Amino acid sequence: MKLVRYGPAGQEKPGLIDDEGALRDLSGEVDDIAGEVISDAGLERLRALDPTSLPKVAGNPRFGPCVGHVSKILCIGLNYSDHAAETGAEPPSEPIIFAKALSALCGPNDDVEMPRGSKALDWEVELAVIIGKRAKYVSEDEAMQHVAGFAIMNDVSERDFQTKRSGQWTKGKSHDTFGPLGPWLVTRDAVADPHNLDMHLDVNGERRQSGNTNTLIFNVPHVVSYLSQFMTLMPGDVISTGTPPGVGMGMKPPVYLKVGDVMELAIEGLGTQRQTVVAA
Repeated sequence: MKLVRYGPAGQEKPGLIDDEGALRDLSGEVDDIAGEVISDAGLERLRALDPTSLPKVAGNPRFGPCVGHVSKILCIGLNYSDHAAETGAEPPSEPIIFAKALSALCGPNDDVEMPRGSKALDWEVELAVIIGKRAKYVSEDEAMQHVAGFAIMNDVSERDFQTKRSGQWTKGKSHDTFGPLGPWLVTRDAVADPHNLDMHLDVNGERRQSGNTNTLIFNVPHVVSYLSQFMTLMPGDVISTGTPPGVGMGMKPPVYLKVGDVMELAIEGLGTQRQTVVAA
């Protein structure tokens, strides 16, 4: 299934995309794409519905972040072997973890703000894992049972804030709009192999990133299990698993975003995103 949240920011309604690509309204069935709705039992209930019995949504409404009631956005740094190589970093021996502020979440096609004082605004297409069941001290063998599905995230980053303003990475990762998520949550049964998905990102029509999740250093079960040793993962939590090569910071010389630039990104089977950079 492809589950969505659509409508004005802060007023999103739940929906699904039917087999013909039409948006269907789920608000008569569930309150949100969140909590128990994205548990295995909740998803099974939605699968049992006849999509043609649901109201078809007219027009082209805005899509919001594809999951609601998120308690954490956790990100894995330097998790692609080819991206680590382009940055000159040694592949990590354990997952590098950082967080994005919840206020960074936005819709997949919302504008991305360039923060005041920004000098190095960068892009990162990433596979996001959406947790569907509480996970604490789970093994790698159990980990996928706690995953509701997958989505695209653009881990927008301000590299000057991230690397030159002291402290850890969070301040360079958390500005409003630095977490476009969606367009939809694709349930795990609809993704044959999350470790073999082509992905790319273009800036102003020029291909900048091109990769495949088969170069992940730490795969999805490992990451979910690993994080659950340090904190409880809750339904709706988002794990952004890292980015392939081609970020602006890795270019020689580095190339960064400016107001008016357009990012377009996609992951095989998970849809597309498009954002325009605007001044904050």
